Amino acid sequence: MTEHRIALVTGASRGLGRSAALALARRGAKVVVTYRGGAEGAADTVRMIQDAGGDAFAVQLDISDLESFGAFTAELTDETRTRWGSAKLDVLVNNAGIGLFGRLEDVTVESFDALVHTNLRGTFFLIQALAPHLAEGGRVINVSTSLTRHVSPGTSVYSASKAAVEALSRSLAVELGPRGIRINAVAPGPSATDFNGGAMRDDPELRGTLAAQTALGRVGKPDEIGDAIAALASEDMRWVTAERIEVSGGALL
Repeated sequence: MTEHRIALVTGASRGLGRSAALALARRGAKVVVTYRGGAEGAADTVRMIQDAGGDAFAVQLDISDLESFGAFTAELTDETRTRWGSAKLDVLVNNAGIGLFGRLEDVTVESFDALVHTNLRGTFFLIQALAPHLAEGGRVINVSTSLTRHVSPGTSVYSASKAAVEALSRSLAVELGPRGIRINAVAPGPSATDFNGGAMRDDPELRGTLAAQTALGRVGKPDEIGDAIAALASEDMRWVTAERIEVSGGALL
């Protein structure tokens, strides 16, 4: 039986977003893949889902461009209604975001604003735009970071933007709870993806250092984060809301 009818994953042209889209599709969801500039990567994600017997399509979305949300929402609902007979979303995964890093003296107003405008402002207002189109009993999963628990030099603004996402997840869980909508945050730890230039994937020394700091002795794999997101969206987790679920292999305990 299909647990979720329609899921939307932002930033799903690569990395954790792609992994989440594939994991949801494996569990029977029809998936909307959004991308900012990686049209080819988004097409690859759609193709991977279709090759596995699922159904998906891609649509462009820049979550830092709030003025585009109206047109995006209209395009989204028209397409899902045409393809799948419904304008309602059952699952919304807010994965899209940026990572800019620098120590206190190196942070610029421009980098600060870019982080906050994309990771916090964009996430909040996308939820606002799509809330009327969330099905009763829907799920919203916001992607955070394990850096909201432990610290690392040069990550202050990035971590703060994600901590704010965790705070809005709790507050909005109360606001949307009467509709049966669950909102949670998933906080990945060090993972071998292309995030931050693929450093954790491509730098053996860095990967070894981070692996030694986790209880399970390695960095994470993208599909492990995607599976956790899909599990949190499932009926098995139907009594879980307003929570932060860390998926880090026990990093820096």
